[in-house]
Amino acid sequence: MKLIADLHTHTVACGHGFSTVQENVFAAQKAGLSVLGITEHGPSIPGGPHHYLMGAMLQIPPEVENLWILRGAELNIINTSGELDLDRDRMSRLDIVLAAIHPGTPYDGKSKEEHTQALCAAMENPYLDILAHPDNPGYPLDYKTIVRKAIAEGILLEVNNNSMNTAHPGRKNGMDNCRAFLEIGKKEGLQVAIGSDAHISFSVGKMEKAIKLLEETGYPEELILNRSRETIEEFLEERKKRIHKKLKTL
Repeated sequence: MKLIADLHTHTVACGHGFSTVQENVFAAQKAGLSVLGITEHGPSIPGGPHHYLMGAMLQIPPEVENLWILRGAELNIINTSGELDLDRDRMSRLDIVLAAIHPGTPYDGKSKEEHTQALCAAMENPYLDILAHPDNPGYPLDYKTIVRKAIAEGILLEVNNNSMNTAHPGRKNGMDNCRAFLEIGKKEGLQVAIGSDAHISFSVGKMEKAIKLLEETGYPEELILNRSRETIEEFLEERKKRIHKKLKTL
């Protein structure tokens, strides 16, 4: 399986990244990618960027030497009501929005039911596109509920390559959890996105473990967003319609 996009990467701006935008761009080009998502953490994570940075991300060029750059964010879900840590005006300026629960933020849910409630509520946000690393074992989820809600809301779940790293202190059992929601998603018709979750340029485009898991589970390629630039273009066109529809109901 060949993926043409890495939709989840960070730079020094996220507060705990080690590479610049330019370094990530060079790494993406070297990896043969066509699309790169730069998705900085939201401001409530320890050391995270000020919300002004999110409003200024459009200063990053949308294309550099045939590499399409999606200027985005990985926002934090900060309570069980699914609130994200960026105002909608700034969210509206971004090309793509991921969100997840992260330690060290104001989020204080304690149970599987509360975590599931938080993610389901977050998915009703007009600007949210992808739930990042929903495999995090620190925040167990009812995957059948999450998958069905994601399909209903037009949201994707991420297969996070970093979650396959069993040495990662916060991702123990991440691969098993990914496998669990993929098995449900395959039956339900869930579209998924793949991301390296790179915090340094050397990891940009490194998605081999996620690809291997998708192949092992027999996940249909037509449900994988990163498979072509055309698929991403179609998704972003549908994104505009989804946002418009949801805003009309508010």
